[in-house]
Amino acid sequence: MFDSDATVITEPTDAPDLGAPAKHKKPRKKWKIVLIVLLVPVVLASIGLLGGVWYLKSVEGDVVRVDAFAQVPEATRPQKEAAAGEATNFLLLGSDSRDPENDGGSRSDTMIVMHINKERSAAQLISIPRDTWVHIPKSADGQHGNTNAKINAAFAWGGVPLMVQTVEEYTSVRIDHVALVDFSGFKEIVDALGGVDIDVETAFTSTHSLNANSIRKFEKGPQTMDGAAALDYARERYSFKDGDFARIRHQQQVIKAILNKAVSGGVATNPSRLNAFLKATTNTVSVDKDMNLVTMAMDLRHLRSENLAFFTSPTKGTGTIGDQSVVLADKAKTKSLFSAVRKDDSAAIAAIAAESTK
Repeated sequence: MFDSDATVITEPTDAPDLGAPAKHKKPRKKWKIVLIVLLVPVVLASIGLLGGVWYLKSVEGDVVRVDAFAQVPEATRPQKEAAAGEATNFLLLGSDSRDPENDGGSRSDTMIVMHINKERSAAQLISIPRDTWVHIPKSADGQHGNTNAKINAAFAWGGVPLMVQTVEEYTSVRIDHVALVDFSGFKEIVDALGGVDIDVETAFTSTHSLNANSIRKFEKGPQTMDGAAALDYARERYSFKDGDFARIRHQQQVIKAILNKAVSGGVATNPSRLNAFLKATTNTVSVDKDMNLVTMAMDLRHLRSENLAFFTSPTKGTGTIGDQSVVLADKAKTKSLFSAVRKDDSAAIAAIAAESTK
């Protein structure tokens, strides 16, 4: 739930404001991993199981691998619940290196815990606002962390391993796989689909648009957006009273719209178009060393966009700590939500998330 009345907290902190982070030499590619995780089953459904496996093996070598867990102390990691069985938890991380508001690429502006249930029949994607105030463990080099800060500081201070450790500490959910992506390639994905259908919740004007004059007006109601418009829509936060919360909602809308269009828009039944679409995706993705696309595809081949549920980690709204504007977690509801994730209790996840938005 968003609280428009900011709470002022005077807790001292040595955490920097990450508004201008250091440059990152190799920006990662963002929402595309969501497409890989959820569209790979379409390959199997459209060209047959054996053909799909062969295809995935041919493209898997193009995916960049990262060592996500080696520096995460095993003693600090949460254990999985027996009731969860073979349920799998992904951590999806992303930044927007071409966002005019972002003059650096080392932050992780998007954090999503994606839970795939043990039956492989449904998934819950839970966004964690980037400014959520949390405890960040000490980085492997000992130079940063061991303090409270915005959660996106973890990536800047210690890369993927520290982000994994921070999210696991915050949620008590053990992360099985990690993927890194960047919004910069998002426009091409949407254009490859011939646009996506979005129902705009309220009219607004973006002043950081890809248009030449940096202005784009969005009218309320259903509309088809090309890649540039969809990217502008998913980026904007300053036009809304609830800022980043609105951006999270819009990003979730666009993800589902892409999946819907990919399944229903003829991509799966057009081999050349499908090949180009997934090749472009796999060429710009980074995943952990243990992720096997073939195994994952076989496990998730029945999963479709209607089986996805999108939520946001519960908060009490925004506040000020020191000189930083932060998001204040609702610790009790957050604990309950992720406890349900650990137990693979989809009904409880949905109920807690719904209650948090009232």
